Amino acid sequence: MINLDTSIFKSYDIRAIYPTQANEELAEKIGCGFAKYLNFPGKVVVARDGRISGESMKNALILGLNKVGVNVIDVDLASTDMFYYACQKYDLPGISVTASHNPKEYTGFKMVKKIPELLSGEAGIKEIKEYILNDDLPTDATIPGLIESQNMQSEFVDYVLSLIDIAKIKKFKIHADTANGMVGPFLELLSQKLPQIEFTKMYWDIDGNFPNHGGDPLLAENRIEIQKRVPAENSNLGIMFDPDGDRFFVIDSRGRFIPGDFMTAILAKYFIQKNPGCSIVYDIRASKVVPETIATCGGKSFANRVGHTHIKARMKTENAYFGGEVSGHYYFKDFFLCDTGLVTFVYLLDFLSNTDKSLDLIIDEMLAKYHISGEINSKVADVSNILTKIENTYSPNTISPIERMDGLTFEMGDWRFNLRSSNTEPLLRLNLEANTEELMIQKRDELLSLIRN
Repeated sequence: MINLDTSIFKSYDIRAIYPTQANEELAEKIGCGFAKYLNFPGKVVVARDGRISGESMKNALILGLNKVGVNVIDVDLASTDMFYYACQKYDLPGISVTASHNPKEYTGFKMVKKIPELLSGEAGIKEIKEYILNDDLPTDATIPGLIESQNMQSEFVDYVLSLIDIAKIKKFKIHADTANGMVGPFLELLSQKLPQIEFTKMYWDIDGNFPNHGGDPLLAENRIEIQKRVPAENSNLGIMFDPDGDRFFVIDSRGRFIPGDFMTAILAKYFIQKNPGCSIVYDIRASKVVPETIATCGGKSFANRVGHTHIKARMKTENAYFGGEVSGHYYFKDFFLCDTGLVTFVYLLDFLSNTDKSLDLIIDEMLAKYHISGEINSKVADVSNILTKIENTYSPNTISPIERMDGLTFEMGDWRFNLRSSNTEPLLRLNLEANTEELMIQKRDELLSLIRN
């Protein structure tokens, strides 16, 4: 049994510090293990993000696949959604070397079995871990696999734009921050097809050192510059992507960050207008703005567990057109049920081009009625003990039974909250909403005191 830090094998992917937790030797083994788990597929799509270690880790991964007889289509530099597009186009499994929004010293792997299904900690990732731990990897094939290189960036952008009528897109001035990740080159291509959009480029060059700010737009410190520049430079809005491009975030013209549940409500309205009565899936943490907007528009709403595996499965079951998570992951029927930043942006452009109400006014109306805390994380010693304490404290006053779909969701009349544990860390995640800002702050602080003390 080899020495391996098994903490790198997560619920949805593999993420590790390079080269101490994962290096080229491990990448090669992961390629061999992936091939074995999928019973040696004839071909596999391979991609990478722009991290400094990305090319050498990708080459080692390909070596592992080739040596056990698997051919590779190498699409090289790709956002995660372009990687998904490639797997769908070729109807193949795939591996992308990416660590999403993690800091520059990280590497990682996202693994597709068959779009939209990814390998997970419950199916696929754990088996690959065991193969490596037990030195149970396949031997070299008699005939090694071959490599075929494909550049699909332009084709991917054309597909994204085919989802809307680009002739109807109005003029917009947009600040776009891609955090030196993978989305900059795709926005360059998209801007050539949408000359009516005046982009102010923010960090479109791929740079694995991420020299300007961190990659997670949910962290307020990573949004400081764009939130100042959008109103100061008279933009209609600002947009942000995480480095691998599967999440999308919006800043309105006054510099306000738009929460993911508000974006989910906006996009839900868009899809119901186009497909009357359609089904929308949203995660259990979301503000009441989501189900109430869906109901007002005449759609069908389905609250669901957090996480791409659960959202995709529910969308398939309900034949939903759209699924949204407060974390900035948005899923679409016309994008193979996968999450994608670029498609979300294009759909938002289409919505804003075909409504008389400005984005600012839409947000004003939501903020006046829905007062949300956003997700607040607390590191705790004993997750189970804290959840029991919270349940004992609040269950006598709930107006309906506690919802246990994902963590604990309490309906308290003029306020509500969801408290759930992280899949990967000793964290509790709180999302709270109240009928007034004052009550939201009061109850937020009350709960955080109970959680943290």
